[in-house]
Amino acid sequence: MADADPGYFGPQSVTWQLHSDPMMWIAGVRALYLQALHPRAVRGVMQNSDFRKDAWGRLMRTANFVGTLSYGTKDAAEQAGARVRRIHALLKADDPVTGERFGIDDPELLLWVHCAEIDSYLSVGRRSGFRLSDAQADRYVDEHRVDARLVGLDPAGVPGTVAELAAYFDSVRPQLAATADARDVDDFLRRPPTHPLLIPARELVWRRVARLAYASLPPYAHELYGRPVPAERTVNRWLTFTGTVLRSIPATVRWQLPPRHILKAVARLGPGSRPAPYTLRRQAAILDGPGRAHGQ
Repeated sequence: MADADPGYFGPQSVTWQLHSDPMMWIAGVRALYLQALHPRAVRGVMQNSDFRKDAWGRLMRTANFVGTLSYGTKDAAEQAGARVRRIHALLKADDPVTGERFGIDDPELLLWVHCAEIDSYLSVGRRSGFRLSDAQADRYVDEHRVDARLVGLDPAGVPGTVAELAAYFDSVRPQLAATADARDVDDFLRRPPTHPLLIPARELVWRRVARLAYASLPPYAHELYGRPVPAERTVNRWLTFTGTVLRSIPATVRWQLPPRHILKAVARLGPGSRPAPYTLRRQAAILDGPGRAHGQ
């Protein structure tokens, strides 16, 4: 399997290891909360999506896209990116304040969505006990310039380190607001519509997922939404406990859940490609600074 295509990341990347972690599901919900605070970005979703009627389908499509980029072949990633670009090019929305008509493929909006996702995956992973050195965290941010290109951004204008990512959020914060659209997203994430027989499961499982995802947001997001959370150290304990519990489930069981990209990648590349966090600890000495993704 030496000639098999590892995709744009591959087993030696930080992405290959981090995205196999079960806390990525909670990180994905955090990203939705954060993305909803950009008035134009959330308006684009509200005017062009049926997420209220097909919430789980939308989540699975997003998971499939992330999984394809993370673990699929380069060709599969290029096709997935092209599909997203085609869809975005067709969609328009109205600015909630000015009424101006704008395209969903506006680079400013694409960059916000990208950065909110990468920040969420990295923040939740590290705070829940997934061990990454600072150099590996920078490497992770840099690796995802690949994603940026695939959705239509110029990678040169996308943050490539943790510090650059933080600077980006500082620059965009004055534009953020908890609009009526953001409140709708918040209400939806707290109590998504579901079949009556599944309501007990929603109350037992999903509300805890949503509550933890919300609690892991940065303080300015809590201020905008207006719902306070416990101190950061308490939230970190919640994240660590949840991460420990979820990671105790055998990986081969977790990876059976759709869309099963990890199992497909291991079958394509061989058993030595299985994601394992200790791989990053071994690499720490050689990942001294930001670098390009494996295979980029």
